[in-house]
Amino acid sequence: MPKRKQAEHTPAELFGPLLSRVQEREILADGKTFVDAVPKRPIADIMGDFRELRGGDVELRAFVEANFDLPPSSAPVIASRPALPLRAHIRSMWADLAREPEQGADNSSALPVGHRHVVPGGRFREIYYWDSFFTLLGLVRDGETELATGIVDTLTDLIEQHGHIPNGSRTYYLGRSQPPLFHMMVALLDDQRPEVAARRLTAMKQEYSWWMDGAEKLVPGAQIAHVAMLKDGAILNRYWDPRGTPRDESWREDVETAAGSDRPAEAVYRDLRAGAESGWDFSSRWLDGDSLSTIRTTSIAPVDLNAFLYGLECAIAAYAGPEAAQYAALADRRREAMQAHMWSPAGYFADYDLEREQARSIASAAALAPLLAGVATERQASDTADFVSREMLASGGLRTTLNASGQQWDRPNGWAPLQWIAVRGLERYGIQELATEISRRWIDAVDAAYLQTGLLYEKYDVETRSIGVGGEYAAQIGFGWTNGVTADLIDQGAD
Repeated sequence: MPKRKQAEHTPAELFGPLLSRVQEREILADGKTFVDAVPKRPIADIMGDFRELRGGDVELRAFVEANFDLPPSSAPVIASRPALPLRAHIRSMWADLAREPEQGADNSSALPVGHRHVVPGGRFREIYYWDSFFTLLGLVRDGETELATGIVDTLTDLIEQHGHIPNGSRTYYLGRSQPPLFHMMVALLDDQRPEVAARRLTAMKQEYSWWMDGAEKLVPGAQIAHVAMLKDGAILNRYWDPRGTPRDESWREDVETAAGSDRPAEAVYRDLRAGAESGWDFSSRWLDGDSLSTIRTTSIAPVDLNAFLYGLECAIAAYAGPEAAQYAALADRRREAMQAHMWSPAGYFADYDLEREQARSIASAAALAPLLAGVATERQASDTADFVSREMLASGGLRTTLNASGQQWDRPNGWAPLQWIAVRGLERYGIQELATEISRRWIDAVDAAYLQTGLLYEKYDVETRSIGVGGEYAAQIGFGWTNGVTADLIDQGAD
């Protein structure tokens, strides 16, 4: 079990005015650099000297470099012809992305990680929650069982320590989680040893309690934390972060976004944080207009979040013995709520607008999550497949949405997790031809970019079969979930 550090304060809590000045002045090119840095001296001494600091950006940069060990910056990547075929390259990358256990230096943002694990790559130098499931797919295919087990054990530790799995293993991520796929990782490893199975079941129930905290206090029309009760008494979940402050790692961007809104800054910050918890950071799914300043994530019950929580309820029911009926009933109620409120007349599942009390009109690849979880009827699955074939399918795989907003979780980008969810969801309902076509187009797009650059990326433009665009940072290489999903789809085609 990882040893706890002295405290788990965020960099904003520790370095307040220093952090805001460094981030807002863009002293470091990437906002994540400073919040991942480790102080060389006691914080009180650093902050005392900062208050006496004079000069401009040059002096501030020198002060930061003198008082902090900065994480290594990524070396410029030069495209080259690949030495290995795509599938062999993926197999070779696990050693590069694997990391040893991390104790975490005092007053750094790193949370202790007690097991060998895998990071996504690039600026993402710690373990992330939903990334890990899709990475596991490839690890299991390649026989990396010990490394896969280390990831699941790490996430189990985090649940036991914090009540939930943070977005990533940093203090500044503790206020939020990510799409709850831990139960799918447990099923993927399927470890039948009684003590292991019991511990993971307990962790699943603990995570479920975190997502449902406050549900017993709800009245119709109210929301508390991650739960919302509709006028008819149905309960759905939303994304939520209790902190109404800019994200430490995206401080400057969030301050600028809030400045462009006519709403209180605290509300905008909370919606930005909730958008980050969704994993879709950011998307027109969460917006009321063209600008990110119109974000309103906390007013939306996402269809994929509720599908994943339905899966968690079903998973606990399958393992829980005497409590099975309780969790099965919870799953039945969620399925009924999703059927009643999240099915669009346009022929796909959609997010639910909690304020306007109706399904939202924005179509997205999240519509396939109810198929993966088994929420859809046969007719709904067929209608969804028809819609996907007509509107969502591009030459390089599944579009994320139909909106070209400039946000990275929108058209023209496609993302590995969404391809896998779609393929497996369609297969669950016997819609094999479309599933195979999505898989083939995605593999071809990844391979085309790989042949040009020798690299795998976190996202792709599925309309031009090239590197993805948009977002708060450049497209990152590595890349854990792209590797895992692509390996799984390639191997499935060869099975």
